[in-house]
Amino acid sequence: MLTIVLVLTILFQFGLVCWLLFKKTTADNITQPKATNTPQTVGSFYNQTTDNFLAVYGEIIQAFRTNNVEDYLNYTIQSMQLKDGMKAIDAGCGVCGPACHFATVVNDLKIDAITVSEVQFEKSRAKIDERNLQNQVHVRIGDYHKLNEIFKKESADRVYFLESFGHSNDKRKVIKAAYDVLKPGGKIYIKDLFLRESENEWEQQRINAIAEQINAAYEYQIADLHEVVSALRQKGFLIDFIRPPQVERDKFEHLTISNDFQNLFNIGKIESWDDYIFPIDFYEILAAKPEHITSEDMHLYFMNRKEK
Repeated sequence: MLTIVLVLTILFQFGLVCWLLFKKTTADNITQPKATNTPQTVGSFYNQTTDNFLAVYGEIIQAFRTNNVEDYLNYTIQSMQLKDGMKAIDAGCGVCGPACHFATVVNDLKIDAITVSEVQFEKSRAKIDERNLQNQVHVRIGDYHKLNEIFKKESADRVYFLESFGHSNDKRKVIKAAYDVLKPGGKIYIKDLFLRESENEWEQQRINAIAEQINAAYEYQIADLHEVVSALRQKGFLIDFIRPPQVERDKFEHLTISNDFQNLFNIGKIESWDDYIFPIDFYEILAAKPEHITSEDMHLYFMNRKEK
């Protein structure tokens, strides 16, 4: 009898361990959508599709936007706290639509824009020349994972990502590179898609599956908000805010432009709305590289902080 009880106890414990391992594997799969994007595949994707994006989106290739897209660009200026005379890096600049607008609105703003797409580079140069902004906006081909190899250390007041951050396949490396090129007191601004979360396991699995389809269609890797915040904090950034973009509902475009693009060009097209669950949230993040970087000063940072 004792032997039977012992065997049953061992089997129960073994089953419990297997169940816990299964739950952990499931949780890991939920929060880490698979993706195979690299800077090379992202560049090729935009070389092939930029004209399609321009036909639908115009020069502002962003899904989260207002009906009057200039309203959103002006909001972005305020949100990332761009000011006269600053130096900024546009990481993943598209065709420099936003960069040209910012340079037109903000006095003496200098922007270094970077893209992995040769097609976008050529179109950006044409746009910059057309608007006579050669002295304010400079575009180059390059990988934003290597910002700290391309630009001088502590040379920028802002590094910003406008729905380009999700193309990264190594977000910690991007954050480190941005930290290195920012001046003390400079800030990183990220506005992008982040994976939605649900307490319902089935719903989370559907979210994860749909996110994987988006990743595959757009050479993307939708970010996990927890991982990004952790990477920012571990590097030493101090979070100013994490929030949905502050746009009034009646001015929000409601993503119909994205649906038009998907339907026209069959990229990420939603074939069936059965069991479809919206898989992402839009957030904007602003974080500062501390001016006081010694461990003794860190706890006093917020008391002494000045807006820059």
